[in-house]
Amino acid sequence: MNYIGSKYKLCQDFLPSAIKSVCGNDLSQKVFCDIFAGTGIVGRTFRPLVKQIIANDIEYYSYVLNRNYIGNSIEIQNKESAIAELNSLMPSGKGFIYRNYCRGGQGERQYFSDINGMRIDACRQKVEEWKEQGTVSEDLYYFLICSIIECADKVANTASVYGAYLKHIKKTAQKDFVITPAEFIADHKKNKVYNGNANELIEHIEGDILYLDPPYNARQYGANYHLLNTIAEYKPFTPQGKTGLRKYYRSKYCSHNTVQAEFEQLIRDARFKYIFLSYNNEGLMSVDEVRNTMSRYGHYDLLQTDYHRFKADSNRANKSDSTIEYLHILEK
Repeated sequence: MNYIGSKYKLCQDFLPSAIKSVCGNDLSQKVFCDIFAGTGIVGRTFRPLVKQIIANDIEYYSYVLNRNYIGNSIEIQNKESAIAELNSLMPSGKGFIYRNYCRGGQGERQYFSDINGMRIDACRQKVEEWKEQGTVSEDLYYFLICSIIECADKVANTASVYGAYLKHIKKTAQKDFVITPAEFIADHKKNKVYNGNANELIEHIEGDILYLDPPYNARQYGANYHLLNTIAEYKPFTPQGKTGLRKYYRSKYCSHNTVQAEFEQLIRDARFKYIFLSYNNEGLMSVDEVRNTMSRYGHYDLLQTDYHRFKADSNRANKSDSTIEYLHILEK
């Protein structure tokens, strides 16, 4: 997924190298926590390297992604046949996504083509039916929902985020919605996945390495990815406004007035020896503010690298193509 703040490129070398340089090359006995997990790319990167992953995010779509990619650890029976059955369904045009987020529906919104909206509905309805009948395991359920979310995102008629839809159906949104499996590693590890507030969860977990990737600015993930939550939960509500927003969680990390206190509480309460914070030069907290906070709780260090800007930036003409990504390091 083309995701705000994605650490996919940083995971190719920078993050693993930096964390190993501090914690040692052998991480096999370490418990690694990704507490603002997003799509789960950091946890998925470190999963083969560590003893256990703890993944968390307040957004439900993120929980579904991580519940599959991090939580699933054994082979699931019949997952291929389930995918095949979903892809063979005949859409009826009576689902929530079609009615509220397609041009042919009552809301006249155009997040998906009409046929793709119908297909997404048909698949979600069938998976919920299987769940109610008890014919799918919990592991299979999240595997299927994760697969649906990722493939729906590939045909969404947006500029990468869901704050608005495009007036005309773009080429990628004209492609057929087809589910491909969201494959995971069957390594039998006992990872843990949560769907909670990071500052509340931190009081109940502990480990060796804590990786922090909180929101940097005023953009709320619940608003930018509201439709992924709608597909993931698939529960009826009344969409609001032109864009069909749902009620969403507002993070204190997205406000100048609350971010520093929230951040300090998280650092103070963390029962992890090593803490790594990814934050860029356009964040609400300055480098000095982060340094001053973290330094109060142990030995502090700082690394940085240039990073290509997220492509959906609506004001890109007035900004450079890259930002500076800081990795703040604390050994408590």
